[in-house]
Amino acid sequence: MTDNQTESPEKAAAGNTVISDFGIDTTSRTTREAFGDYFAKVRGGEFGALPAIGGLIVLLIVFSSLSGFFLTINNLANLITQGAGETIIAIGIVFVLLLGEIDLSAGTASGVCAAVLALHLNSNGNLLGAMGGTVYYAFIIVLALAAVLSVLMRIWAGAALALVAVILLLSGFGPNAWLEMLLAVCVGGGIGVLTGVMVSKVRIPSFVVTLALFLAWNGVTIQLVGSAGTVPIRNSPTLFNVANGNLSVLGSWILLIVAGGGYAAVLLFRHFSRLRKGLVAQPTTMVLIKVTVVLVLAIVATWLLTLNRSPNAIAVIKGVPYVVPVILVLMIVGTYVLDRTRYGRHIYAVGGNREAARRAGVDVDKIRMSVFVICSSLAAVGAIVYSSKIGSVSGGAGAGNELLFAVGAAVIGGTSLFGGRGRVRDAVIGGAVLATVNNGLGLLGFQAATVNIVTGVVLLVAATVDAVSRRRASAR
Repeated sequence: MTDNQTESPEKAAAGNTVISDFGIDTTSRTTREAFGDYFAKVRGGEFGALPAIGGLIVLLIVFSSLSGFFLTINNLANLITQGAGETIIAIGIVFVLLLGEIDLSAGTASGVCAAVLALHLNSNGNLLGAMGGTVYYAFIIVLALAAVLSVLMRIWAGAALALVAVILLLSGFGPNAWLEMLLAVCVGGGIGVLTGVMVSKVRIPSFVVTLALFLAWNGVTIQLVGSAGTVPIRNSPTLFNVANGNLSVLGSWILLIVAGGGYAAVLLFRHFSRLRKGLVAQPTTMVLIKVTVVLVLAIVATWLLTLNRSPNAIAVIKGVPYVVPVILVLMIVGTYVLDRTRYGRHIYAVGGNREAARRAGVDVDKIRMSVFVICSSLAAVGAIVYSSKIGSVSGGAGAGNELLFAVGAAVIGGTSLFGGRGRVRDAVIGGAVLATVNNGLGLLGFQAATVNIVTGVVLLVAATVDAVSRRRASAR
């Protein structure tokens, strides 16, 4: 077509249609349109964390009306620390669930990590004497094998964790809380490598592998600690304070400024950056409301936690619990990895359609192996927190409700059991729901049986919502 020729009306209309189709990517929305899009997604089955948030609000209202102690500052602080260990394990579970896999061994794997930490502390660093020669050298061989397998699979983080674990085991360093926590995390990373290899390379279904390892790691923990014994860790102030200590009042407000200010800065920067580039963005009013609500809630929570909440007139307990910045850091890093990195996009791609991801050039086996490394490493962090809370490690560590609550927290928060859909924040929101159920029912005098029944019902409801939303979304 020459410059002086004119297009036919049909071609012009087609061109306008194409422009309007692509124009959707470069057009801002009004507040009304944004709300309309959100409710359309909800009607289409994309509930996200909405059911969990709604359920949490209902639980808070119910328990506060039934127990005058529930909304006291002391109880709210206890609520945060009680579910912190399971919440951290749940963050790792999210990565596995995003692939449509499951890790039933995360709980007992965390027990092994906690047992190694506690034995090292109480044996003055002599793990060879505490474990016995056979178990000690078996640990070293297994972790060395995990390091080699990680190198072959190019899982460099797994290789580094397993290798550091071997070095720490062989070094015979004296009691040191920080090095013992590092050892626990590194042992967890090595365990994750072994799990990931059997799932990704040997092709054994993750349910079968992790069920077998659930039993195996439970046996290892019993071997290390003893079937009826416990190993104390409260004799280490550093380890005991992980879940029982608090930031200073000044440190609490600094945490608020750093975390709250960082959240507001990042959200506003992304928003105005999208506006400058002409990309679709939420209305500025909505973004400002979201930032304001989060900051107000954070300020109120920080102010309450900096008040003296000790039930004893002699003692003074003030400040944000240490576990809060721990969970915040893990949530921020995990969210960044999933939302802003190529690795995170590959996780969602494999979870959404494994074969399509493979054909697009994604190393599916590497992705599948890596999420188990993440899960077991975070399980070790969770073990440090829940062991700190009770002040000891028992032979049944991790074999109780820790795993069930962790998986339940991820699913209740909105992570799909079918893969491809979920966020790190889901684990935190779901963990808050389960901690509220456990705490509230305990205050009302209900025993473990009732707590387990209610928790199971809540998890079943969450799984039902997940299945229904998945079916509605696929029907669109």
